[in-house]
Amino acid sequence: MDVNQALDLGREALLMVLLISAPVMGVGLIVGLTVSLFQSMTQLQEQTLSFVPKILAMVGLTLVLVPWLAGRLLEYARLLLGESPF
Repeated sequence: MDVNQALDLGREALLMVLLISAPVMGVGLIVGLTVSLFQSMTQLQEQTLSFVPKILAMVGLTLVLVPWLAGRLLEYARLLLGESPF
């Protein structure tokens, strides 16, 4: 393996991490922004009010996306191991 192949593998791994984590982090961002907006409008400054809904939304979306996430990871592992993707 030369340097170019190692760089390509590293780049593909980072892109895979971004692709897999983007939906979950996006939901966390949207829920956090919504809860923060609600807190600022009602002047409630409870810390758990901002933490719990984000965690619940992110865990819920992760459970819904498990088949898609597993498929992506298996496809990437097959690519790394040199097997055909199908």
